[in-house]
Amino acid sequence: MTVTASARRKARHYAMQALYQWQMAGASLNAIEAEFRTDNDMSKTDVDYFHDLFHGVAKNLDEVEGAFVPHLDRKVDDLDPVSRALLRMSTYELKNRIDVPYKVVINEAVALAKKFGPTDAFKYINGILDKTAADLRPAEVKADKQ
Repeated sequence: MTVTASARRKARHYAMQALYQWQMAGASLNAIEAEFRTDNDMSKTDVDYFHDLFHGVAKNLDEVEGAFVPHLDRKVDDLDPVSRALLRMSTYELKNRIDVPYKVVINEAVALAKKFGPTDAFKYINGILDKTAADLRPAEVKADKQ
């Protein structure tokens, strides 16, 4: 399958939901992933990207949170579960998927926050990710602002 923007979008959508479920239920990553692959039509989804995001966040949780926590005005556990999942996933992308422009990562997170998050959560997420991107990808952010 050729990787398309919509296939990546679906991968992020499912990864965010899988992370949400993992945070709330604490089931094993493999069990959650198997459930998602069984219960959803993954034919138009970049399943490798879904797997990378979902497992990458869980395996690198301390490192991922360490990148965005300094920009929070509250504890990670005080974030609503959707925002927490999105910040974790997007920060993982910013750190580990430099093939994806930072603006794409932020725009995708904002779109998911508008769809699934509480009212105005997308504004908060946008602000945190802007600061996180400037830390993690300073050259790319600086070049973009010139």
